[in-house]
Amino acid sequence: MNDIIKENKFDCIIPVLNVKNIAESLKYYQHVLGFKKDWDWGEPVSFASVSRDGVAIFLCEDAQGQSGMWMSIFINNVDDLYEEYKASGAKVLQPPTNFPWGMREMNVEDLDGHRFRMGSDTTEPSAGIPLHQS
Repeated sequence: MNDIIKENKFDCIIPVLNVKNIAESLKYYQHVLGFKKDWDWGEPVSFASVSRDGVAIFLCEDAQGQSGMWMSIFINNVDDLYEEYKASGAKVLQPPTNFPWGMREMNVEDLDGHRFRMGSDTTEPSAGIPLHQS
């Protein structure tokens, strides 16, 4: 069994997010969230890949999944990203907040209601504020 597991090493995971309008989503991910478009597919375009540093996301128009997917993205400095996102007009549902699990996170939403918990490690005490979930 262990030989089979070693031969089938997982390399990465890329979420596939359902979007209503791929052109608008691509603009939002590029110009508001700071991702770059890696490629798109279809005529008209119905599938695309965006990435930022080591994080990639597939966007799929009106197929594969539902709105409201939640993801965690770990970053070096959530406060710097928060300032970037305030300036770009990103929909930040919760600003950087210290949580008892040792993370300082902010909660960001895309055009289709997909949620990103973006955070950095912290040793600061919890703010005592719950994670924004609605």
